[in-house]
Amino acid sequence: MKVNYTFEQKDTDSQNYYFYKDGFSVAELKKIELGVAKIEFQKATIVGGDVEKQRSSRIKWIPQSTEWWWLYEKLANYAKEANNSLWEFDLQSIPEQIQYTEYLGTNKGHYDWHADIGPGMLSQRKVSITVQLSHPDEYEGGDLELFRGGSMNGPFEKAERNQGCVFLFPSYTMHRVTPVTKGIRKSFVLWLGGGHYR
Repeated sequence: MKVNYTFEQKDTDSQNYYFYKDGFSVAELKKIELGVAKIEFQKATIVGGDVEKQRSSRIKWIPQSTEWWWLYEKLANYAKEANNSLWEFDLQSIPEQIQYTEYLGTNKGHYDWHADIGPGMLSQRKVSITVQLSHPDEYEGGDLELFRGGSMNGPFEKAERNQGCVFLFPSYTMHRVTPVTKGIRKSFVLWLGGGHYR
């Protein structure tokens, strides 16, 4: 008799995403805008590869400080709800800072296909969060797209463009930001996880 040993486990939806269309109020977005204005820009980088070809954007790092704690707590609560609904990852911490990103239409701002995981600290990322800060009328192009299998020619899942939308997905999901052709796309990104994947 052939016997297969199976570990008992709960079914999850490991390739799905979750979003809150109105995750941030107008007042909260204004508070974010004023706070971000005080932080210096940096040039965006990547882990390996040709950064100029892969990514065109400028960034700021939002510190885990008393001033910004409300933002980290709000995003952590959104992530916990999404994780409990879909993935059941073992989330332990937010080991990195929030990254504020601007994609400029004048530079065809973009971020080509990539996953948010990698070596070292990046191996601890389990849930990726993108917060849409720009109003959709303020820019053209700049779609956040997810690849969830099938053909690399598409179709792809497009994230909601509503200002204040919080969009969450597993960090191993391939995704990209298509080139911005006009205006500026502003967003936050953050990664949660900690420990080995489980």
